[in-house]
Amino acid sequence: MILQPIPRLLAAATALVLAAGMIAGCSDGPAAEKGADKGKLKIALSNSFIGNGWRVEMENVFKAACAMPPYVDQVECSVFNAGNDVATQTRQISNLIAQGVDGIVINAASTSGLNGVVQQACDRGIVVVSFDNTVDAKCGLTVNTDQVKFGEQLAQFVVDQLKGQGNVVMITGVAGTGADNDRNAGAKKVFEANPGIKVVATYSGMWDSATAQRQTAAQLPSLPQVDGLWVSGGTDGAIKAFVEAGRKVPVVGGEAENGFRKYMAGISQPKVNGMSIGQPPFLSVISLELARAVIKGEHPKQSITIPFPMVTSDTVKVGETVFPDLPDSFFADFTDSGPNATVVLCQEAATDGTPCPGKTLSVKLGS
Repeated sequence: MILQPIPRLLAAATALVLAAGMIAGCSDGPAAEKGADKGKLKIALSNSFIGNGWRVEMENVFKAACAMPPYVDQVECSVFNAGNDVATQTRQISNLIAQGVDGIVINAASTSGLNGVVQQACDRGIVVVSFDNTVDAKCGLTVNTDQVKFGEQLAQFVVDQLKGQGNVVMITGVAGTGADNDRNAGAKKVFEANPGIKVVATYSGMWDSATAQRQTAAQLPSLPQVDGLWVSGGTDGAIKAFVEAGRKVPVVGGEAENGFRKYMAGISQPKVNGMSIGQPPFLSVISLELARAVIKGEHPKQSITIPFPMVTSDTVKVGETVFPDLPDSFFADFTDSGPNATVVLCQEAATDGTPCPGKTLSVKLGS
């Protein structure tokens, strides 16, 4: 998630990005030489900040996509970071307008603060697509997920697994943020529709594994039997608190942390019955494809909502949707899976920003 105050930093990558202020990550080496071709589209990623692991993965998969067919042959990419400063991001976008880029994809520092410069871009015929933290400007397009459905989907999984009867704990995110409000509203709607479900505790885990573990450990001594956990973020931390307290781990509906999925796959013990979904870092790749397709007249000029990539304990696969050698804090939904996958990427794309060997990237825009 975007607003997580989480220590999910990939320190070396973050330091390099902050020091540089701008990465021409998609324009290095041979790809940069091809980028000089007159026929190539110029599409830039304008990112508000690079302060957690999700953002690093998001930029990495964008750079990897730009180095893979069809984008390597059609698009000259660039990446800018604004240090979470609206004025800096505005200035960077103004510079892109002056350079005559064809498209800009934006993860915004402010939903309303960039409206003016986005309108300027639209007035110049530039296709603007915002994602994750979107902008309000009506002329721009958006790519996002439905956070209310996030809450509903995980809550319904817990209800179904418990056959509508049991005690449930809700671990929420950062209070006051739009995503937290929406996720909580979706979950409460489902739980309230099932009178056999009793929510016995609600507390914030701040979308952070360490915080969720600490808060859960503090709550457990006063809690009755817990049959289900609904976790907005920090899922693996909540599970660890149950394990360390010697409590049976309940049914869990949670985010896409690699650590949670290790429990689901039985890589970490005990094996957990769970469903894992999350805000996918590959939103940047979907936005790249939407911008490219709209510019080329291959897709209607309209916003899209994509489904959450989802796995359960029955469908999680080692090396595809869970990664034993990567940190627990790694977001394992950098790639989708299954026959209707929105986009499928290799591990190296998320960890290193490098292209998947021998692969042409196929992106499904949905609706």
